[in-house]
Amino acid sequence: MNESKINVLLIGGGGREHALADAIARAPSLGTLFATHTSNPGIGALAEPVDVPVSIKEIYRLRQVCDKRNIGLVVIGPEDPLADGFTDALTTPSRAVFGPIKAAARLEADKAWAKQLMRSASVPTAESRAFTNAEVARAYIESREDPLVVKAAGLAKGKGVIVCDTPDEALDAVRRVMIAREFGDAGATCIVEERMTGPEVSVFALVDGNSIFILESCQDYKRLLDEGKGPNTGGMGAYCPSTLIDDTLIGRIQHEILIPTIDALKRDEITYRGVLYAGLMLTHAGPKVLEFNVRFGDPECQVLMPRLESDAVQLLLATATGHLDEVDVAWRPGAACCIVLASAGYPESPRTGVTIEGLDDVVGLPEVHLYHAGTKRATDGRIVTDGGRALDVVATGRSLADARDRAYAAAELVTFPGMQMRRDIASMEAAPQA
Repeated sequence: MNESKINVLLIGGGGREHALADAIARAPSLGTLFATHTSNPGIGALAEPVDVPVSIKEIYRLRQVCDKRNIGLVVIGPEDPLADGFTDALTTPSRAVFGPIKAAARLEADKAWAKQLMRSASVPTAESRAFTNAEVARAYIESREDPLVVKAAGLAKGKGVIVCDTPDEALDAVRRVMIAREFGDAGATCIVEERMTGPEVSVFALVDGNSIFILESCQDYKRLLDEGKGPNTGGMGAYCPSTLIDDTLIGRIQHEILIPTIDALKRDEITYRGVLYAGLMLTHAGPKVLEFNVRFGDPECQVLMPRLESDAVQLLLATATGHLDEVDVAWRPGAACCIVLASAGYPESPRTGVTIEGLDDVVGLPEVHLYHAGTKRATDGRIVTDGGRALDVVATGRSLADARDRAYAAAELVTFPGMQMRRDIASMEAAPQA
C-alpha cells in the first residue's frame, strides 16, 4: 500500500480507542501517533497529545492540526463524530479518514431510517414501527399481546434499548424514552419492535466501498450481572471468536445481510467505507439484524485488536481509500477474552474519583492487555475511576478456556471500592444472549 511512514490521528478516548491505539502503535508503517484524548492514561502512554476541541463547530481546529502534523490517516473511534460528519470534513486528497461519511453513519444514528433501508433491501430484521408521538406509540403497544422491544432511535451510547416482557413494561419504556427522555434527544423518535429470541452475536466487516472483509466474530455480554441478569449496559465482557458462528453461517450473513445493505446504500448514492458492525440474533428462521453500528463495538474491539497480526495502519488506510483487496489480514491463532471492570453504581450513576489498585501487577503479564476505558490520572499521580466501565482486562490464549483463565487471573489483581465484574464471561453455561 504505502512504503513511507504514516502519521495517524486517533479521535476518541475510551477502551475501544485504547485498543485501537495499541494496535496502531505496533504497526510497522506508523510514523507518529497523535490522539485527541490523551487524558486516557492508556492512550496518553502511546500517543502525542492534540489539545484542541473535538467539535464539528470547531472542526477547522482539527484540520489545522492535521495539516501541521502531516496526518495521513485519521481514525475515528466513537459514533458521535461520525454522525456529526467528521469524515466528510477531514478527508482531503492527501488525507484518508477511517470511518463512514455522515450519510452512511445514519445506519446507527437514525435507527428508524436504518429499518426502512433494511426493509427496502429485504434484509432480515424484526418487525417494527417508528413513532414520534408517545400516545400513538402507547396505543400501538396496547393493541399487542406479544413481548416487545422499545428503542431510542438516535445515538444512546449503546444503552437505548429496553427489552420488555409485558405490555405494561413496554408502556413504561415508551415513557422513559419519549417523555422522561432518559436517553436525551435520542428518544425523540421511538421504535417498537417484536422481541426476537435466540443467541446474539457480533459480526464486524471492513468495507471499502466495494470490497467486504469479515473480521473474526465476537460474543459480548450486555447485562450487568451473571446469568444475563440485571440492567442492560454498554457491555460487561466479550470473547473472540464466537463459538456460535461457523463458515457456513458467515457466508449466509454476508449474502443475506451485509451485501444487500451495502448495495442499498449504493442505490442511495452513499459509499460506505469503514467498519460495519452488525448486531445479530440467531433466530430459528436464521440470522436477523438487531441493529447496525458504524464503528467497532466496545468491548468487542478489545478482543479483536490483540489478535490482529497485520499492520493496522495499512489495513485501516486500505479500507478508507478503497484498496482493501490489496492487503492481507492475518490473525493470531487461538482466542481472546475481555473482562470489564465497572465502577460502583454503573450503569445508572457510576462513582468516579475512586483510586484503582493493582494495575502495576497486571502490566507485563504474558498475553494480557489492560485497556483504560473510564479512568484518569489524578494530580497526585493516582489512577482513578472516571466513568462507568473503568477498565478492560483482555487475555489471549491457545484456546478460549486458556484466554478466559488468564483474563480472570489478571482481573483478580485489580481492586477498587465497589468494583463490579461478571464472573461468567466466556463460560459455556452463560446465556449467550446475555
